[in-house]
Amino acid sequence: MEKLIYTYDVIDLKRKEHRDALVSLMNDYMLDEMGLGRELSEDLADKIISGLQKQNNYIGFLLKTDKKYVALANCFVGFSTFKAKKLLNIHDFVVTPEYRKRGAGYTLLNKISEYSRLKDFCKVTLEVRDDNFNAMNLYKKTGFQDCNPRMYFWENLL
Repeated sequence: MEKLIYTYDVIDLKRKEHRDALVSLMNDYMLDEMGLGRELSEDLADKIISGLQKQNNYIGFLLKTDKKYVALANCFVGFSTFKAKKLLNIHDFVVTPEYRKRGAGYTLLNKISEYSRLKDFCKVTLEVRDDNFNAMNLYKKTGFQDCNPRMYFWENLL
């Protein structure tokens, strides 16, 4: 298998190319077995873009090879009161299916950690389904680990 060269961009939602890549990759996420199993509607795609444009704490990352965007991370800046520093939470992370197990996810996670160190964030966090073993293996390879003490992600649907 050929070694791929990846480049990454911090998303600029003013750029149509970045908006289109974000929507395309979110659609891959929606269609995945770990997603909702159905395509992203045009209405929801528009709402995602307009909603992200309103978030002053949004940072997105795209990974590209061969002039094609192949991975996406939608992230949000938070604040750790224990460390009195910013943190970065990866909210969505997706690699398009044909680039999985080809270093794309590994590269993007490392670029996000590098960016976060340069910006003096205290940590990068993410959530993962307890049945998503492929994702967990990738995350472990890039230095992520279960929180100590173990944390759980809870929700209150409104």
